[in-house]
Amino acid sequence: MRIRIHVTTGSRMVSVDGIGPLEFRVRVRERPVDGRANEAVIRAIAEHFDVPPSAVRITSGAASRTKVIEIADL
Repeated sequence: MRIRIHVTTGSRMVSVDGIGPLEFRVRVRERPVDGRANEAVIRAIAEHFDVPPSAVRITSGAASRTKVIEIADL
């Protein structure tokens, strides 16, 4: 399954909220330094969909706030 996400970094809390069909807003605490925010996004999405982090992959937008994520096994 592929979803589109909009990322907010530096948030006080971690959350994944649906904003449309297959579109989510993800808030993470980490700042976009050395890929830490992307790793946090992968962890948050994996927890939200109850899959291992290894099943979540950023397919486009690794350096952007808008990303396309592929989730295996769904």
